[in-house]
Order: sequence, then C-alpha cells, then structure tokens
Amino acid sequence: AVSTGEDRSLEMETCPLVKNILLLDSEGKRVAVKYCSDDWPTNSAKEAFEKAIFNKTQKTNARTEAEVTMFENYIAVYKFVQDLHFYVTGGEDENELILASALQGFFDAVGLLLRGNVDKKEALENLDLILLCLDEIVDGGIILETDANVIAGKVASNSIDAGAPLSEQTIGQALATAREHLTRSLLK
Repeated sequence: AVSTGEDRSLEMETCPLVKNILLLDSEGKRVAVKYCSDDWPTNSAKEAFEKAIFNKTQKTNARTEAEVTMFENYIAVYKFVQDLHFYVTGGEDENELILASALQGFFDAVGLLLRGNVDKKEALENLDLILLCLDEIVDGGIILETDANVIAGKVASNSIDAGAPLSEQTIGQALATAREHLTRSLLK
C-alpha cells in the first residue's frame, strides 16, 4: 500500500507530541531547554513561558512524584529534585501519562548521567550530556524513548570523545583509546 500525505497527517495527529522539555533552576532560570513547537516564536516568549510556569508550580511539592497542571491551554507535568525543576509540556489534548513517562525518562536519565548528584552545579558541568539526553527523548515533538537506561546509554556512547586528553577520560575510555591507537599502529 502506498502511503499518502493524508495518511501521514492523520498519524501525526494521533501521535502524542511534546511542546517543550524544560530544566530550570530553583529561581526559574533556564539550565537546559528544548522547544519542539513554534507556539513560542521568540526567545523572550520562551523565557516568559518558563518564568510563568515556574511561578505557577514553585510552591507545589513535586519531589516524590510528578505533578500535573493545566497552564495556558497546555498540560505540564513536572518534578523537582534539589535545585532543579524538570518539566514536560504538551497540548491540552495530550495524554498526561505519556507526558509523565517522558518526564520520568528524562529525570531518571539525568540521574544516571550525573551519577546521582542531581543539582544545578553538576547539571551545568555536564550540560552537553543533558542536551544530548533531550535529543534522545524527543525529535520534532515526537517521543522517541522514555527508558532512562536506554537514553543514558545512547548519550554515554555518543559523548565518548576519542580526541579528548587522556586525563579527562574514564579508565574504560582511556583503555579503548589506547587499544584503538595500538591497533592503528600495528596495521600501518
């Protein structure tokens, strides 16, 4: 069967879409964000949304379980740990359980990548990993992965830089780099 453009647009309508994923600090300032919708066309519109959603949710206790709220015709699911606030936002018709599974995947993957030290300082020092994490979870608003182990595994394998100085590599990375150099020198 040949797929028509109409079929594809119908699939897109039934596929859950994420509008944005936000990681804000305890003052509502941006740590890492990914917008998958042009609902906020300018950076100032994005920052205004981040500040507004932070102000609406900051007094809630979303530390043990994710919370859900309706905000400006969006469904937002969010969870806090230390001085970090995690948010996943979808349209008002989205299934909050699916949005919550994306949030939990992001939350847990960041925990794995930061080795349990989930705070703003550690997040900023590993911002590259968190940004890669966002890319593994959603693409164009479509949720690709919600399993934290898979997300963290893909991020870790993508972030190993063979060109990095040995002092900045883990022992495993350093051994892999050394093995690679040895193999190259033997093949010459």
